[in-house]
Amino acid sequence: MQANLAFAAALLAFRLAGALVRRLRARPAPELVAWAGSLFAYALACAALAWGAAAGWDGRAFRAYYLFGGLLTAPLLGVGSLLRAGVRWIGAVGLVYVGLAVGVAVAVPVSGSFGGSGIPPAQDHLDFFPARLLAILGNGLGTLAAVAVAVLTIRRRPLGNGLVLAGLAVAAAGSALVGLGEAGTAAVFAAAALLLYLGFSAPAGWRVSPTSSSKSDR
Repeated sequence: MQANLAFAAALLAFRLAGALVRRLRARPAPELVAWAGSLFAYALACAALAWGAAAGWDGRAFRAYYLFGGLLTAPLLGVGSLLRAGVRWIGAVGLVYVGLAVGVAVAVPVSGSFGGSGIPPAQDHLDFFPARLLAILGNGLGTLAAVAVAVLTIRRRPLGNGLVLAGLAVAAAGSALVGLGEAGTAAVFAAAALLLYLGFSAPAGWRVSPTSSSKSDR
């Protein structure tokens, strides 16, 4: 059951990422590249959860989960938000970070045995430097950038930015909770990805008001 639910969450996140790619083809925008990459990372993290639940956790499944779920999702969200805000140089920084994250996830030693049930804690298998430190910095700065841009531009995109903030809150709450298991963590990832996708896709200027369900002030 854990594996089936995690796999279903992966399919949902893949579908949402694919929808952003289709939007990118219709309207090229650098922020959509970063946001689609973040949703693909959510999808691959859910796939790694399904792998670990179905076949048992090992170094390969753990590395995949840590890369996509621990190192890439939030930083790519932050890069996309800054690109939307017009900070064009952050795209190059994002590319360097992705290369660094992939290199760290592939090269760092993974220690300890993978026994028992549930998602293996990172502190039991990875040294603090560089892998866990990189995750702390990447997630912290990426989330801060996404929240800051959403709050500062919420009057221009109230509905979209509100949904983005809700997605970030769901992702943060899921990260803070322990013992969710593969299915619970994948459900949190899928919920966050859905809210973020809806936020990315919401038209600018749409807002909910007492007299009208939505209107555009563009």
